[in-house]
Amino acid sequence: MKVILASGLAFLASLDLARADHPKQTFRAGAAAVDVSPTRFPVKVNGGFLEAKGEKVLDPLYARALVLDDGSTRLAIVVVDSCMMPRDLLDHAKRLAREATGIPSDHILISATHTHTAPASMGALGCAADAVYADSLPARIAGSIVKAAADLRPAKLGWGSVDDAEDTHSRRWIRRADKPVIDPFGRPSARAQMHPGYQNPDTIGPAGPVDPELSVLAVKTLDDAPVALLANYSMHYFGAGPVSADYFGRFARTIGGLIGAKEGKPFIGMMSQGTSGDQHWMDYDAPQKNISMNEYADRVAGKAAAAFSKIVFHDHVPLAMVETTLRLERRTPDEARLAWARAIVGAMGNRAPKTLPEVYAKEAIYLHDDPVRELKLQAIRIGDLGITAIPDEVYALSGLKIKARSPLRSTFTIELANGSEGYIPPPEQHALGGYTTWPARTAALEEQAEPKIVEAVVGLLEKATGKPSRTVEPVKTPYAEAILKSRPWAYWRMEEMDGSRLVDASGQRRSARLLDGYARYLDGPASPGSSPGRPMNHAVQLVGGAITAEVSPSTESSTVVLAFWDGLPTKNRPARILLDRGDPKEIVMIDGGRLLVGNGSQSSNLAGRTTLDAKRWYLLVVVRTGGGIEVYLDGKREISGKLPGPPLQGKSIRIGGDPGSSASFEGKVDEVAVFDRALSAEEVAGLQTAFRK
Repeated sequence: MKVILASGLAFLASLDLARADHPKQTFRAGAAAVDVSPTRFPVKVNGGFLEAKGEKVLDPLYARALVLDDGSTRLAIVVVDSCMMPRDLLDHAKRLAREATGIPSDHILISATHTHTAPASMGALGCAADAVYADSLPARIAGSIVKAAADLRPAKLGWGSVDDAEDTHSRRWIRRADKPVIDPFGRPSARAQMHPGYQNPDTIGPAGPVDPELSVLAVKTLDDAPVALLANYSMHYFGAGPVSADYFGRFARTIGGLIGAKEGKPFIGMMSQGTSGDQHWMDYDAPQKNISMNEYADRVAGKAAAAFSKIVFHDHVPLAMVETTLRLERRTPDEARLAWARAIVGAMGNRAPKTLPEVYAKEAIYLHDDPVRELKLQAIRIGDLGITAIPDEVYALSGLKIKARSPLRSTFTIELANGSEGYIPPPEQHALGGYTTWPARTAALEEQAEPKIVEAVVGLLEKATGKPSRTVEPVKTPYAEAILKSRPWAYWRMEEMDGSRLVDASGQRRSARLLDGYARYLDGPASPGSSPGRPMNHAVQLVGGAITAEVSPSTESSTVVLAFWDGLPTKNRPARILLDRGDPKEIVMIDGGRLLVGNGSQSSNLAGRTTLDAKRWYLLVVVRTGGGIEVYLDGKREISGKLPGPPLQGKSIRIGGDPGSSASFEGKVDEVAVFDRALSAEEVAGLQTAFRK
């Protein structure tokens, strides 16, 4: 390390940075790139579960830096073609850059693109770090900052974004209850799977939302020559052979020509990693499409160029950058797991893992030996643009939470920045399992890590801007307006982004809650994906869980209204409870693809006529008056008859049946309303009209 440090300082000194005084209100910017490709082979590559090798450079790797200076604040943003980098390595690079440029370490953001085919800068799963390559990185990363600072010149900048829903999708899908994934510990525990394959019949639907926003920050000279463009997009990686910068490198080489950068003139393109922990370019809901990495990168670059063309540039904007640290615990193994791990690792000797149980056995010991981590979090304000930096692989939902709460309307998050502490699933995702939850250095942080990190970076945005965070309000839709106009006793819209409590939109504060085994913020019945042009609406997917509420209207008559979406195919569907009300029982089931209403006794069941289509939204209305019951499906009376026993009074309702039961409905649910009266057929028809608007 001493030899590397000495050579690194010599490298920095050779750049001969000239730091000149400048007028306070002159905005300046500089950009540069330094080649960080390996020079010794083979190199270890850590983009998978097991160790891989790289024998040659397929395309060069770079550290690309952008330095901004508003006359009083100077900061640097660096994007490195790497899978992930540890905090100590990056802190070293920041110290070197600070010594050479005077930029404070807490005003430097360094992130990894997350190409899966770069040399291993740190150990991960079954691959150890490539120590020789890792030792070479700090000086070269610092060198990019030094060169960019030396390039500072009067400039103007602007930002913008475009939705590119075509090029990123959810890669984490919910599996059927009878088709779980076996985890490395031998248990059939995983109800969610990364990369399930195209149109896999064993899956139900995505386990989380997509963030399609492609954001760009662009810098020009005062005479409009492009200097740099920093993009941010929530797409994990494309896939290439080692050693390669993946699509991030192709984007950086392509974007300049699309926005007017002249050949031979200095220009730096940069693609940073957004909140892509559960995002990928493959659309598993559609048939497979063949596209090359270069075609994909060029397509995304074209979208970024379209966003660039609409940017309004400013010759001066205020800068601010703030930083904090957050101490979090890791999920360490219990004694039984530790004994299992030690037995496996003891039998392995010094060789690298060859199987998933061997990988996770070694990881269990790492976690036991290092149970607490300190994360470095940052926020940047560039005029009316906010940037947050998180040293984790972040789900799209977390990024959407930050955007929704940010004091600034334009905000994006750079993940794998200033270190790498693994995946941070939203808490409810832990119950679904999968490798982003299996305890390892790549997914070890406590289950409440995600809300703590989101809260911390939103607080940093408040500090950087001097403005309070925004309150997230549910979108207004014609259907929601129609429900509220009908004066419900309680109304739960399922628009929450976190927590198990569901807010009563009627204003009555009658609570409902989610029981473990669900995914949230998925496309609802009014989402643009299913009906272009309609307001975005969100739903909850039940995955072995349920929605429960205490319902105590004082009248004998009542109505429950809800929207539901069944992800299972019509044939061979098990009987499942959709709605369970009170005691004595009043149950609405889906059996053989048809609605069934009863009180738990087969002899008293009332059957519907319609066979339900899979993956289609329906509006269900259940009206109970005295001993009578009427069930409407999409505005039409589907079932009418008598049920033994008294009507619902002072009882609870459960949507999804008993959690964990094979008879519990597993699909999407939205817009649940309870009325303390019987809705008329005309009122039901009015709600149906609004539902389909």
